Amino acid sequence: MKTVLCYGDSNTYGYNPVNGLRYPQDVRWPGKLQSLLGNGYQIIEEGCNGRTTVFDDPLEGWKNGLDYLRPCLNSHKPVDIVIIMLGSNDLKKTFHASAEQIAKGAGTLVEVIQAFTREKQGFEPCIILVSPPEIGEGICFSPFNGSFSEDAVSRSREFPRHYRRIAEKYHCLFLNAAAYIQPSQTDSLHLPPESHARLAEELWKMVKALEEGS
Repeated sequence: MKTVLCYGDSNTYGYNPVNGLRYPQDVRWPGKLQSLLGNGYQIIEEGCNGRTTVFDDPLEGWKNGLDYLRPCLNSHKPVDIVIIMLGSNDLKKTFHASAEQIAKGAGTLVEVIQAFTREKQGFEPCIILVSPPEIGEGICFSPFNGSFSEDAVSRSREFPRHYRRIAEKYHCLFLNAAAYIQPSQTDSLHLPPESHARLAEELWKMVKALEEGS
């Protein structure tokens, strides 16, 4: 059985923008991916609301994705595939980060995964770096408008080219989520069920292609 670690933020956790709760497992994309892949794979859901790439949240510093990454990899080793989708929370006003800086933060995570797994499990997992979906244009009217400024929309649209460059640098697979999914109109940030389903489908195709090529 191959282990697939899904490392992300609230859109990996499965935050429901309608009620603030969590989608059921069969709605959120890691659960959908598990169903598509079947018994030959074990999906590890590691989504945390508010998680960043490498930035310390001034109120909840434990949401730094870099800090938890090594313990997470060690807990679930051996890990065969890591899917990373982080960066949306880095667009918050408090971090003043450009899309390029955020992508570099994702690159730091990739570096850590590669080095740590070489040491601790003897091989590197395949890494699928996912450029996060765009922030919706209604973010200024969203319940999260206090955290995000209007320019978060334009910066999120710059993600694909910067994330693709990082993926090429570290020889990762790359998926531009914004090409397939959009956030809910309810809060312009979190995914509706249909986006979870589509993201799972696109990732399933990538994982199956890996299997066929091995």
